[in-house]
Amino acid sequence: MLQKLFIQGQRLRYLCQDESRLGLKTETGKLITAFGVKPVAPVLWKRENFWLYGVVEPLSGWHLCREYAQLNREYFQKFIDAVAVELGEDIALIQLDQSGAHLSNELR
Repeated sequence: MLQKLFIQGQRLRYLCQDESRLGLKTETGKLITAFGVKPVAPVLWKRENFWLYGVVEPLSGWHLCREYAQLNREYFQKFIDAVAVELGEDIALIQLDQSGAHLSNELR
């Protein structure tokens, strides 16, 4: 019934989307101190990481992943644009979480 609303050849596709930060974190290691003295060590929180954005269609197993420098509206828009290019004329219904990058009114 819903298919009658689509252009010839279009499909409605249900997709699930999420993102994850991957990278390295510095480790402090062990320190030697006198008994009862708490160790004090400089902590370098400099991290080398990136964000992996992904979408999957559970019914078919189709998926798409892209790597971005951070999680924000700008990169999420680029990801949505990449999904649109891959899907062509198909219409996507994408399930998202409530990340701030997803809730922007400026997304197209």
